[in-house]
Amino acid sequence: MEFEYKRYLYPDGRMIARPVIPILLRNPRTRESIEYEALVDSGADRCVFPSEIGEMIGIDIEAGDREFISGAVSGETRPLYLHPVEITPMGDGASRKLLLHAGFMTDLSDSGHGLLGHHGFFDGIFFVKFRSHKGILEIGTRLKVGRT
Repeated sequence: MEFEYKRYLYPDGRMIARPVIPILLRNPRTRESIEYEALVDSGADRCVFPSEIGEMIGIDIEAGDREFISGAVSGETRPLYLHPVEITPMGDGASRKLLLHAGFMTDLSDSGHGLLGHHGFFDGIFFVKFRSHKGILEIGTRLKVGRT
């Protein structure tokens, strides 16, 4: 699957392009889901989303396994609550859901998107190719199913 980088406008008028893709995020326990956008982040260890998104799909955020991470919010150490989720990239071509444990945290970002990191996303698909010079992200279309 190919995705065009999304363009964002800085307050000073400059444009930046980022590898942000549409996904379907689903709670496997309640089957509630939401369409959302996530940054494919080769520097992120985990998939992380704002707590509000988890609550919208019926997850009791603080009931999850807690771990602490740093760097996601101004370099500060913050709690992250892990929960099982299903993620399906929403692009042209066939794709299947990824089963993984994603982190949810308050005050993640005001950017309007979550992070797709190595544990759960990169290790659950065949390849990710950043073609920044063309503003295109390519993701292997055959997904490994059942990774946690």
